[in-house]
Amino acid sequence: MVVLDPGHGGTDTGARGAGGAVEKDVVLNFARIARAELERQGFRVVMTRNDDSNPSYDERAAIANAHRDAVFVSLHVSSTGTSGNARVYSYRFSTGVPATSASNGLVPWNEAQQPYTDASHRLADILQLELAQRFAGSPAVSTAAPVRELRSIAAPAVAIEISSVSVADPNSLAAFAPPLVTAIARGLTIYRPAIPIGAP
Repeated sequence: MVVLDPGHGGTDTGARGAGGAVEKDVVLNFARIARAELERQGFRVVMTRNDDSNPSYDERAAIANAHRDAVFVSLHVSSTGTSGNARVYSYRFSTGVPATSASNGLVPWNEAQQPYTDASHRLADILQLELAQRFAGSPAVSTAAPVRELRSIAAPAVAIEISSVSVADPNSLAAFAPPLVTAIARGLTIYRPAIPIGAP
């Protein structure tokens, strides 16, 4: 199961470019294209939003956490940076802060990502390599950072950020969709190879 999370939405427009590009609209378009292609390749896909709504971080996490064996991919477009670059982020908790658990042994909601940080970092590195092959000038290694929408996800989770909304022609951002989707699909296939039919 792939949970696609188009960032922002509603009154939260995200980054805005001088040419008129709006992050919330660009990433929703990316997510819709990605969903169609991933489903064509046999992935099961759910989106945290499929319209101009703005689910809270907790609502987005609840959608992801309701699905067993899921991966979470949040999509963003930056306001700065060299056009055509792509970066992948996994969540980094503050150093020296041990994982805590409630009296019943469950990890608190706002720390749900803790048990998955290694898996998320591995997924981020795989996706970053795939994106670097398709977006010239992108780094070859992912970045760990305190990206809020990843913190409460109880599954491998990453955020992908494409540069940037600051283009003269907002329609040019549509050209980033095919290589982005190809990189995501290939990266997910590498991360979690298909289980043969009939396997235990």
